[in-house]
Amino acid sequence: MSEPSQAPHPCAEAPANTATAPTPLPAFADDLRTAQALRAGDEAAFVALIDRYHVAMLRLALVYVSDRAVAEEVVQDAWIRVLRGIHGYAGRAALKTWLFHILVNCAKTRAQRERRSVPFSALADDADDADEAPIDADRFLPPDAPRHPGGWLAPPHAWDELPEERLLSRETYARVEHAIVALPPRQREVITLRDIEEWTAEEVCNFLGLSESNQRVLLHRARLRVRQEIERYLREE
Repeated sequence: MSEPSQAPHPCAEAPANTATAPTPLPAFADDLRTAQALRAGDEAAFVALIDRYHVAMLRLALVYVSDRAVAEEVVQDAWIRVLRGIHGYAGRAALKTWLFHILVNCAKTRAQRERRSVPFSALADDADDADEAPIDADRFLPPDAPRHPGGWLAPPHAWDELPEERLLSRETYARVEHAIVALPPRQREVITLRDIEEWTAEEVCNFLGLSESNQRVLLHRARLRVRQEIERYLREE
């Protein structure tokens, strides 16, 4: 009778031909390499990071503070904190997300101190947008309309017939900026990240802690308000 097979000793070496599963790369491997370069004092890596994100950080800082000079100071403070805290970056989130969280914390703290923006509690809560009418109700069909209830009564004016130089003029751009600045805080955050910085919906939801549906509503309302302001400006012309 053959002897029963025995389980290998737990300390026994694996056979030479046993394939070893490759160690999976971290989700943000490139970001970890950048972080490592910063920890090593790589000036070129830091300059590249500034070139990539500084302008976007400045635009987002202006969501929380109304003065450009203050926003510049906020961004500089954020970069200092990035360098001081880079040893704590572990790659659990994208480096961009980590950077912008630092920026927003700096901006909110500065806004509260300067008293040039809304209170900190309001910035963290989108309840101020919840009951806002996004655009004039008389531009829509009533909910009980026989066809297309809630749809446009008169659709927005098409802009493709306007001269391109007019749409791209400095004054038109200034009106867009003014309309965005006038938005409620959460709408201003969302439209800045989605339409100016071109973040994905998923990135914005994760960054701001919003549900997908809430992000969509805030973006829709923000776009409508900005469009309404531009339509008013074009009618004045």
